[in-house]
Amino acid sequence: MKKTVFTATSCIPILILPFLSSLCQSDDQLTHAKPLSAGDTLISKGRDFALGFFSPNSSSTSLYLGIWYHNIPGHTVVWTANRDNPIAATSSPMLAITNSSDLVLSDSQGGSPWAVKNNISSMGVVAVLLDTGNFVLQSPNGTSIWQSFDHPTDTILPGTRIYLSQKARVVRRLIAWKGPTDPSTGDFSLGLDPNSNLQLVIWHRTMPYLRLNILDDASVGGGIYKNTIFYEAIAGTSRDGFYYEFSVSDGSPYARLMLDHMGALRTLSWNNHSSWTTVFEHPASSCDLYGSCGPFSYCDNTGAAATCRCLDGFESAGLNISRGCRRTKQLECGKQSHFVTLPKMKLPDKFLHVLNRSFHECTTECSNNCSCTAYAYTNLSSNGAMADQSRCLLWTGELVDTGKYSNYNDNLHLRLANSPVRKNIKLVKIVVPTMACVLILACLLVGIFKYRASKRKKRNINNGSMLGYLSFSNEIGGEHLDFSFVSFEDIATATDNFSESKQIGSGGFGKVYKGILQGDNEVAIKRLSKGSAQGIEEFRNEIILIAKLQHKNLVRLLGCCIFGDERLLIYEYLPNKSLDAFLFEDNMCLIGLHASK
Repeated sequence: MKKTVFTATSCIPILILPFLSSLCQSDDQLTHAKPLSAGDTLISKGRDFALGFFSPNSSSTSLYLGIWYHNIPGHTVVWTANRDNPIAATSSPMLAITNSSDLVLSDSQGGSPWAVKNNISSMGVVAVLLDTGNFVLQSPNGTSIWQSFDHPTDTILPGTRIYLSQKARVVRRLIAWKGPTDPSTGDFSLGLDPNSNLQLVIWHRTMPYLRLNILDDASVGGGIYKNTIFYEAIAGTSRDGFYYEFSVSDGSPYARLMLDHMGALRTLSWNNHSSWTTVFEHPASSCDLYGSCGPFSYCDNTGAAATCRCLDGFESAGLNISRGCRRTKQLECGKQSHFVTLPKMKLPDKFLHVLNRSFHECTTECSNNCSCTAYAYTNLSSNGAMADQSRCLLWTGELVDTGKYSNYNDNLHLRLANSPVRKNIKLVKIVVPTMACVLILACLLVGIFKYRASKRKKRNINNGSMLGYLSFSNEIGGEHLDFSFVSFEDIATATDNFSESKQIGSGGFGKVYKGILQGDNEVAIKRLSKGSAQGIEEFRNEIILIAKLQHKNLVRLLGCCIFGDERLLIYEYLPNKSLDAFLFEDNMCLIGLHASK
């Protein structure tokens, strides 16, 4: 009896183990014994992401298997399994690990719209939803058999990589939704260019829609937004290919990279309130659109508005420059050419990547190829991520999808044919400024000469006119005038420029100065007041009157001067005063009175 009790008691833990195992199973795992049905969800350990069935809108009767943010209101879906094969809500969808360890989505009608084939075929396979948002099918030893990060839909989460296999020429692309509430395959896709491992391209169906700047192997741009560092990088991999990766700094809020149904690539960050904020967006301007300005032209995005311009050495091929440009002088094989450097350029598409070249070797590579139209070079030794420490790009034929951005650092070395104009450009730079200076100096000298000649001519005309006016005056009766015309400069010199020390009298008519003219002759110079409004007619009358009153006891008129509005009379200077002074002096008057007595 005792033995029986012992046996029964010892069996109790064995019977309870399966039940305890079921209770302890994590909510982030899918096992063979625990499938996922409609209404159920897997939640990652950190409770950041959830996996389950969703409907894109309230009116839809279709269900999709997807992953979304668990702690954000609503369903911000980041991955969809059966995007092109929805399941009817009434068909009891189920996600399960089969006996052959495959991961299969099925419905009650026997359909299987989505499945992951397990070629390892081992027991104990589980599917785990990680805190990164990655859904992984794992073997018992933790080896990854399949993961959703390798098969993105329209969203890239931090840590997701888009691969390009160069040998197999296989491209994994990010593919947008068909519409805002339609998860099916849309018209826009994003991936690495299969013809080059250095650039990302957004395609509209089969045509390039937008091309991101050529990437420098291990390092590609990024940015900082509210203390969050966003990285975008491309690097070589051990799979004989390349990948594009999106990541953020540790401790950052939720972030994702999404290609929407309109072809816009957005970097989004959750603002911890109620919405997503767009941090970066492509296209940001019309310059970003592929080939917006045509061959051999570029879209200038450095100004207020995007503008199409021809490359140096090219001219518009028609009325509309957006259709492209043509060379002003064609390249000829065997003829000399040169390169012009265009800074801050978005490099053209359709290039040839030449490995392990120095700058000089890259230049020579293009110079020796008659078909080479341009080249670009970047030293990558500071990156340390690639075996190739340089990036030499060559272009043959047309240059398409070229741009100019103030925040870009690439130089495009454009090949142009030599011309006589360029040969003489140094000479022109020397001759033109020299000739301009000589011409300006000559103009100044001619101006000064003409100004002085004009002054002399005016003075001569005034003096000549006055002389003629006086010579033919019938008031004098044609008698010879015993006086001359004196220049204003000589008078100014004789009076020390009409200084007060030379002034000997003044009145309403003006002022009288003493001076010495040529020959040491002392003279009295009467400078008529400018305010007297005396014109040539009045001045003439005064001269005629003085000429008629010539007397031995009166001062004699020696000359006159007309200079602009200046009127001057020159008399002989009498040190002992003139007759009028003697006649009207007080003591002389007394003598006259005594004599009358």
